[in-house]
Amino acid sequence: MTASHLLVPVPIPDRVAALIGSCTPPHILRAEFDAGCAAREIRRFRGPLLGIEDQADREQALSDLARANKVLAAHHPWLTVLPGSPF
Repeated sequence: MTASHLLVPVPIPDRVAALIGSCTPPHILRAEFDAGCAAREIRRFRGPLLGIEDQADREQALSDLARANKVLAAHHPWLTVLPGSPF
């Protein structure tokens, strides 16, 4: 019996990633890329003292993430990305 928190992530070879990508619809791949970018953007704007422009950028990134997650969840619910997630 293994615990899921003890599992080590294994990198996927490029050819396997390309094969998976070729089987996935293009709009899902685009949404996955957009969700990952938005999640990284949200991580940049942490802390209690954000300026007005930073707050606006964070809200825009949250909006982009929500839009991408809507497309991903329609395809498969486990594909959604959490704000600040490394994936």
